[in-house]
This record gives sequence, structure tokens and C-alpha cells, in this order.
Amino acid sequence: MEVNELLKIMHITEKLKDTTRHCYTTGGRHESVAEHSWRITLLAYFIKDEFPEADMDKVIKMCLIHDMGEIFTGDIPSFMKTAEDSRKEEDLLSSWVKSLPEPYATEMAELYSEMDALETTEAKIYKALDNMEAVIQHNESDISTWSDNEFELNLTYGNDKVEFSPFLKKFREAIREETLHKINESVGEK
Repeated sequence: MEVNELLKIMHITEKLKDTTRHCYTTGGRHESVAEHSWRITLLAYFIKDEFPEADMDKVIKMCLIHDMGEIFTGDIPSFMKTAEDSRKEEDLLSSWVKSLPEPYATEMAELYSEMDALETTEAKIYKALDNMEAVIQHNESDISTWSDNEFELNLTYGNDKVEFSPFLKKFREAIREETLHKINESVGEK
């Protein structure tokens, strides 16, 4: 890759460090999209032995790039995102991906297509981890930062995404137990 093109890409992707998500960190500040993407990538790394049939390098790539569209639109929580929001994000991201040098433009377009279809084991793993990390982060944040709908959402979010995997179903249940513990603790404090 030509070095100036690489620098240009890095300058654009740096925006994800300042693009905040709906959720807060344990330190009380909004989490960035870059931090979320990093942690689902880390999750993929640590569960690779649970999926010997999967191309975990591909899963890691999916995790790294999954929220790149938010460079252009910002983060909109899943429970607030409209079809129009999704279309706008897809259009802007697609335009940017097409501008990348080869082979990256083709590889990223193929990854996004696979991720959208959610048919391969790799795409299913990435999407499950994306959902699970969001709930884990909410469990780690102060409960006062939760919106009213998140008390139920944190108990159910991503249930459908883990159905294909006994391991991920067990992981989801452990996360749910943490959510229930957090909710019960907060009720006890009142």
C-alpha cells in the first residue's frame, strides 16, 4: 500500500476514537466505537478454540470493521436506529470502501456482504459477539446510565444471535446472570 494512502485511511478511521456510543465505561465516560470494536475483536481472539471449524481470522476482520460506517453517521443505538439510518450508513460506507485501494476495497466489500447476510458461521460469531459486548459493557457501567428500556433489553438482547452455538448460549446466560445481579443490587440500594 502506498504510504500516503495508508495515512489517509488512518486519519479517517481515527474518527471512531471520538465517536461515542450510547453506553458508558466503568469510569463514567461514554465508550467510543473504537473501544467497542477492539473489545469484540478481543472476544473473538479468546474464543477461537471454541470454533475450530471457523476462520477466526475472518471473524477478527469482521469485528475490526463492523462499525466503520459510524465514521460517517455516528452511533445510533440499535433500539433507535431506523431503516433510513441504516440505508444512509450503508451508502456512505459503501462509497468509502469503493475508494480504498485493492485488494482492500474488494475484501472489505465481501466481508460486509457476508456480515449482512448472517449465513456463515463467521458472520454469526461476529454478530453474536457484537451484541454480547454491548450487554457486557452495560453491565459494567453505572446502572444510573441505563435508559428505561435497557432493563429488559439487557436480559434479552442478542438471544437470537447465539442460538446457533452451545458455547455462545452458555456465554449469553452468564451475561444475563450478571445483568440480573446488577438489577437486583440496584433495587436493594433503593
